Amino acid sequence: MVEDGRPFCPQCRAPQIHVQVAIPDTDFAAGLNSAPDEFPAETVPTTRSARPSMIDPSTMTGSAMNRGIAARSALKAGVLGVFIGIIPLLGIVLTGALAVYFYRRKSKFVLPPALGARLGGAAGVVVFAVNALFALLTILFHAQQEYIDDLQKIAQRYGINTDTPQFQASMHSLFTPRGLASFFILALVLASIGGALASRFLRPPNPRI
Repeated sequence: MVEDGRPFCPQCRAPQIHVQVAIPDTDFAAGLNSAPDEFPAETVPTTRSARPSMIDPSTMTGSAMNRGIAARSALKAGVLGVFIGIIPLLGIVLTGALAVYFYRRKSKFVLPPALGARLGGAAGVVVFAVNALFALLTILFHAQQEYIDDLQKIAQRYGINTDTPQFQASMHSLFTPRGLASFFILALVLASIGGALASRFLRPPNPRI
């Protein structure tokens, strides 16, 4: 046994090595022993907000309408409906369907039938408003007969018989308050039906599980 303080062994003359171990500071040691999975609350990322959505919007169905897109779709379909509305009944139904189609193409969302009916009905109101404006202008300028003659020519191009009493009566009723009220209800109902049917057929099929 070598006494403390001797640099060499008295027997074999081997040098003695003294290792000094410093006691770590308490705060520093606590930092070394902390669990590696502990992070400050503000630095822990939230998985739900950081993960991007993987849902394709074209396959989703909207539960609410975008008012801006809906207004433009109804207006566009309503203006076209003034021309295709010359086809009895079917033209106004197609007007409502067009409004839903334009909305689907712009927003990439398929409306449920209830909202599709509302959008189609809005397009029907546009059709009525445009026709009512034309009717008012023809009355002011006393051009009712010229307007009726133009409508008859357009109807004849679609193969519609304009000589029937029902057609003649419907043309003249466009300039009466009762006729305008009837046309408003008819346009609203038929366009709503067209919008609901379009929403039904444009909805993607349910995936099989």
